[in-house]
Amino acid sequence: MTMLATGAVVENGQAVRLDDVPVLPIGEFRRRVIGAVADGGHLKALFGRKGGQGAESTVLTAVIGHGSTARIEIFCSSVSGEYPSITPECPQAHMFEREIAERWNVTPAGHPWLKPVRDPIGYGDFFTVAGDEIHEVAVGPVHAGVIEPGHFRFQCHGEQVLHLEIVLGYQHRGIEASLVGGPHKATLVQMETVAGDTCIAHTTAYCRAVEALGRVSIPPGAHATRAIALELERIANHVGDLGALAGDVGFLPTASYCGRIRGDALNLTTLACGSRIGRGWVRPGGVTYEIDGLIAASLRRGLARLRTDFASGAGLLWGDSTVMSRFEGTGVVTTTDAEALGLVGVAARACGIPRVVRSEYPFPPFRATTPGIETAGSGDVHGRAYVRWLEVQASIAVVQELLDTLPGGNIR
Repeated sequence: MTMLATGAVVENGQAVRLDDVPVLPIGEFRRRVIGAVADGGHLKALFGRKGGQGAESTVLTAVIGHGSTARIEIFCSSVSGEYPSITPECPQAHMFEREIAERWNVTPAGHPWLKPVRDPIGYGDFFTVAGDEIHEVAVGPVHAGVIEPGHFRFQCHGEQVLHLEIVLGYQHRGIEASLVGGPHKATLVQMETVAGDTCIAHTTAYCRAVEALGRVSIPPGAHATRAIALELERIANHVGDLGALAGDVGFLPTASYCGRIRGDALNLTTLACGSRIGRGWVRPGGVTYEIDGLIAASLRRGLARLRTDFASGAGLLWGDSTVMSRFEGTGVVTTTDAEALGLVGVAARACGIPRVVRSEYPFPPFRATTPGIETAGSGDVHGRAYVRWLEVQASIAVVQELLDTLPGGNIR
């Protein structure tokens, strides 16, 4: 960890003491966030916590990522009552400041829209579009499927969606609050069930945090096994999402294919650890199940079949004119807007922004040259779908490379 005049600077997976994070005057704090983002940085987090100067004070903490140098900068400021909002000059702070206002009773003065994030029920402030031919479609929060509750309000002109407003926050399990004072016996179970489709990712993130705080280095074999687990989870999710997109436009062949292929991907995880979603595989200090020669050979065969089936099943999308008419030009986000909002993941890469954590801030065994930085330039549904198509193939290649170079020795 190093110190600059403006903040503590760490690499991915390093811990920093709170006492070593500088507390800046709010004016300097604000200027630093705006300036860092304007210079190409990315606002990874902006959050509040108690512990400032005085009982009513709140400490704001900014986490800025500098992908060009793989460094993460952290600095704080103590505020009470209100402070000048960062959002008007840095839209990346928009949602963060809404949560700060709701949770810590601190007002970012000048923020354009302080609608609650965590508990917006009953707020009643929905954006509406006026006109004789405009119609409003309200969906949820009770749904016919098994998805969690959420309310979606569409403002439409024919088939053109002019505005969509999403309200979540109907269901809270108290996981954040339960982590305070831990770890305890339920902590790892909670990490694995934050979201059912990202069990491995959330557990790995938690374990890396614990290992950083405990200054624990895990064996190379454990790093490689975790990476394989992450990529298998990534494959299953991308395949499932492509199938869902096909289902949303009524293209049942790909929807049906991907449902089955996603099951094949989950079964590969079962083969390695006994759980379709990877529960019990990743633990602080390493992993619990080794990928031996027999399992590695089975994974290679399974991935080869999956690649072939995925190419034929999901590949049907790209040649169908009705699918393309629904995908292309729908839900467009320009590259400029994506940069301003700080989009990440598939949404960013569909806009042509090569933002990938494992390449910008690599951690073992990933490196800056690891395959998987797949982008499109359209910023529409087609771009987001096509990035997933490309990333499934890239992840298969990553797993095969890891299997070919899997280190021996301890795994925990």
